[in-house]
Amino acid sequence: MVFTDSSGRALTDYPRPSVAVDTAVLTVADRRLQVVLVESDGELRLPGTFLHEGEVLADAVTRSLDEKAGITGIDPVQLHVFDALGRDDRGWVLSVAHVAVVPMTALDPLPHLTPVDQAVGLRYDHDRIVRLAVDWLRDRYRATPDPDGLLREEFTLRDLQVLHEAVLGEPVMKDAFRRGMVDGLVETGRMSTGTVGKPARLWRHRDSPR
Repeated sequence: MVFTDSSGRALTDYPRPSVAVDTAVLTVADRRLQVVLVESDGELRLPGTFLHEGEVLADAVTRSLDEKAGITGIDPVQLHVFDALGRDDRGWVLSVAHVAVVPMTALDPLPHLTPVDQAVGLRYDHDRIVRLAVDWLRDRYRATPDPDGLLREEFTLRDLQVLHEAVLGEPVMKDAFRRGMVDGLVETGRMSTGTVGKPARLWRHRDSPR
C-alpha cells in the first residue's frame, strides 16, 4: 500500500524530515515565571538539538540541556510535536517539544532567564512552544498547590500564594485561593521564623513525607 497526501502525491516522494527536540525549562525568579533561553548565532532560543541516529528522544533532550544550557539532573516531559512545514528555514524539521519545571536551586550555574511574557518573536516558533508550556503549567497550578515542588518542603500559605501568582501571572483572591488549596496541604505544627512580623503557620504537601 502506498500512502498519499491530499493531492494524491505519494508520501515517499517527499524528503525525509529531520527530528529535533526543544525544551522549555520554566522556573520562578523575582516573583515572575521565567524560561531558560540560550544564545545561538546571535539569537535567543530554547535549548535544543537534532536527534542523532540511534538516539532516543529522552537522551537527545538530556544532551541538549547539558551542552546548550549547562543543566543536568532534571526530567522533562514531552509536550507536543510541532510539524508546520515552514517552521524551520533549514528544511523540513519536526520538533518534539518538552517542558521541565524546576526550582531556582536546580539551576546552577544560573542560565539566561527571560520572563515568559517577553519570550516573543523567537526563531523556529520557539515562542509557540513557550506559550504552550506556560498554558500547560498554569492549568496544573490552578488546581493543585505547587505540584512541581518549587517551594521548600515547608512553607506558609502566603509563600504558596505568592508562588501561584507568579506562575499564573495574575493576583488571586486570598480567601478563595486558600480554601481551594488547603485540602492538598497538612499543617506541620511549626511556625515560621526569621521573618518580619507575626510568625505564620507552616504547611507541607499532604503526600510529602513527615
